[in-house]
Amino acid sequence: MIRVVLVDDQMLVRSGIRGLLDMTPDIRVVAEAADGAQAAALLARTEADVLLLDVRMPHCSGIDLLRSGQPLPPAILLTTFDDEEALFDGMRAGARGFLLKDISLERLAEGIRTVAQGGTLFRPALTERTRAAFESARGVPDAASVLSERETEVLALMAGGLSNAEIAAALALSEGTVKNHVSSILAKLGVRDRVRAVLHGLEMGLI
Repeated sequence: MIRVVLVDDQMLVRSGIRGLLDMTPDIRVVAEAADGAQAAALLARTEADVLLLDVRMPHCSGIDLLRSGQPLPPAILLTTFDDEEALFDGMRAGARGFLLKDISLERLAEGIRTVAQGGTLFRPALTERTRAAFESARGVPDAASVLSERETEVLALMAGGLSNAEIAAALALSEGTVKNHVSSILAKLGVRDRVRAVLHGLEMGLI
């Protein structure tokens, strides 16, 4: 059973999501909180596999909680609108996924299972506003034909939020070699930072 902690300032939203997830055979909401501060206290005494976290809440937002430094279960950020800035901030803060609240139960359940198994879930949030962030990269050749196999592996680990040192350990490379690969990835994809490289890789279907 996948144990979920649900954090949203709107009680009706929490009730609706809980009711939907109760219809799945393998996912249960084990606790709820109305903001990030309540969630932090709750998570200190609750075992959970996935954190469903509203992006914008009073007192302490979902991104504030992710930035708090408290050990947290893998988090999926939920929002009622397509917010490019929140997507970037959430990825930087360590979110493992980003979904709009109007998705289907099937997509939500699939996303929870993916994140619980160690995966990431950003592709469903890449709507037109997010893709607009890559206007400067238009005209760049198809990334699938540009990145080497090793660079694609590095990009996938970047999507998981791993640091250069962690990527080096995972691939048995030196940290300097990883830095070179990251620099090459940024240059080939025509982007200026790791977040945009990951988003572009998701958009291109590389990860």
